[in-house]
Order: sequence, then C-alpha cells, then structure tokens
Amino acid sequence: MRLQCLVAALWLGVGVMAGKYSREVNEPTQSDGGGQTAEFRIAKLNQVWEKAKRMQLTPVRQAELHSDLKIQEKDELQWKKMKVEGLDENGEKEAQLRRNFNVILAKYGMDGKRDMRPMETNSLKDHEAKDGDMFDDPKLDKLWNKAKTSGKFSNEELQSLKREFQHHKDKIHEYNILMDTVSRTEEIHKNVISPMEGDTKEHLLQQKHTELKEKMRDLNHGFQRLRKISHEGFSQDSVFREPRVIELWEAAKRANLSKDELESLKEELHHFETKVEKHHHYQEQLELSHQKLRHVESLGDTEHIKRNQEKYNTLSEKTREMGYKMKKHMQDLSNKISRQGLQHNEL
Repeated sequence: MRLQCLVAALWLGVGVMAGKYSREVNEPTQSDGGGQTAEFRIAKLNQVWEKAKRMQLTPVRQAELHSDLKIQEKDELQWKKMKVEGLDENGEKEAQLRRNFNVILAKYGMDGKRDMRPMETNSLKDHEAKDGDMFDDPKLDKLWNKAKTSGKFSNEELQSLKREFQHHKDKIHEYNILMDTVSRTEEIHKNVISPMEGDTKEHLLQQKHTELKEKMRDLNHGFQRLRKISHEGFSQDSVFREPRVIELWEAAKRANLSKDELESLKEELHHFETKVEKHHHYQEQLELSHQKLRHVESLGDTEHIKRNQEKYNTLSEKTREMGYKMKKHMQDLSNKISRQGLQHNEL
C-alpha cells in the first residue's frame, strides 16, 4: 500500500506537475501530435483532458472538467507572468496552483487513487438514488427526508432545497480532497532535510491548515442554514435560489461590508444567479441531447446521426463556454468579497 502511494505521489509530483512548472509545461502547445490544435496552452492540462475523453465521464461532467481546466489555465498563465516579474518569491501562489490541480485530479477520479465517495452529481439521475441514501451522509439524508415529508415546501421550493443539499454534499467532497492533500503534504514534509526548505514547507503547510479551517467553517455555516430551512421552511425574504449564489451572499453578510456595498453586491449577485440558472438549463439540454444521440446511433441512420452529432457538439461547446464564464465570475466575486472584508477588518 505504501509503495502504491509512493508511486502515485511520484506520478503527481514529477510526471504531471513537472516539478517546478517548467518552461516546457507552460509553453503554448500548438498541436497534439496528430495535427489537431491542442485544447489548452499548457501541456499537462492537455494530458488530463485527453485522459478524460477516454474515461466514462458523462457529458455534463466532461463539460465541468473543461471549465475547471480553463480556470486552472488562466491562473497558471497569470502566475507565469508574476514569476517573470519577480513576484511570488516564497512560492505561495505556486503551491496553491499545485493544490488546485490536485483537487481537479481527485475530483474527477484521475489522481491514481480509488475514491469510494460517489463523484457523479448529474441532477437528471437523482431519481436513480435510493430513498434515504441520496447524499451519502447520514446527517444530510436524515435532514432531507425530514424536509421532504414536512409539508412545508412546494414542489419548486423542494427542488431548490434539493440543489442546496447537493451543493453541500459537493463541498464536503472537496473538503475531503483538500484534507487528503494536506495529509500527503505532511508526509512529504517529514522527509525534508534542509532546514531552510523545511521552514518554507512549514509555512505552506500552515496555509493549507488555515484553508481547511475556513472550509470547515463554511461547511458548518452551510449545514446550519440547511437545518434552519428544513425545520422552518424558506422565509419570505429569501433573496436567492441558487446554492452557489446563496453561499456568496452569506459570506458577504459575514464580511462586515457597509449597507451600500451589500446592496451593490446584491444586484451583482442577481445577475450572476441568472447566469447560473442559464448554465443549468444548458447542462440539462446537453444531457438530453446526448441521450438522443445514443438512441439515434442505435438505429443506424447516418444522416440522422450526423444532424444530432452536430447539435450535440454545439451544445457541448456552449455549455463549456458558459461554465467557464460562470466559474470565472464566481471566482471574481469571491475574491471581491474577501478583499472588501479584509479592508474593513484592517480599518
């Protein structure tokens, strides 16, 4: 078992990470070797994408991965410019990028480890889950069953609540991935010989523990919200419906922002929520298009297959594009809330 972990760690640290974000890894890739234009400008991201296309990922999961890789690409190219300008001397940004990349690999089952936690989050397949075992967490399942049978929610409200539960489940999964990453970093840290290198790694390790504490605090806030809604129902002054938007709004309210700043942010979050809802719609259409394509392929009508394949490809591209823009917008909003909260705390 320890040998397998060592091999996996070496693969992550050398084969994929290329150690120090080398020039070869960061150089734009014009071709994938087969004459086709590469999907990403960073070689290791193309390697992950090509592997993903060979895996049994649903169309929605594949589109989600594409968006995550685009965000990773943007961040790494920005870091490359920082490096050239002599910034990030202590390697904090580089360490964060490596952690983010590890999270992506684990999230989509490409980190070489067998993950017993279910990865599939396609809402269209929720009906396949067994009653009472929908969220793979006893506390969540118990809370959901109580809310579902309480009679406090309309069908539409129940669907909104279900999305919040699913989002919380995904956040738990991300937390577990990060905790595993920290554990592996600590294992490597024990083998450090150089005192100077040890000090640097100790600092980065403390950062990861701080991030873990923040995520655990967010999880606790999220669970308390779910418990409150499950017992009391949605209040009349509920501002947002989408879990990711609600999460940002709750964070903003905890950030000691002024009334005017909160009102301005609320307006921006309403626009963002529209974007999230539109993305959900395209995800549903993509899954339905994929199901129809599989059906048409089984019939063997070449012309019909071609038309449906073109429609599927168009929907897939649009879903990826919208997913990237939505995640970038969410990243910008999260950074904005964090910066404003920090500025207020410093005053």
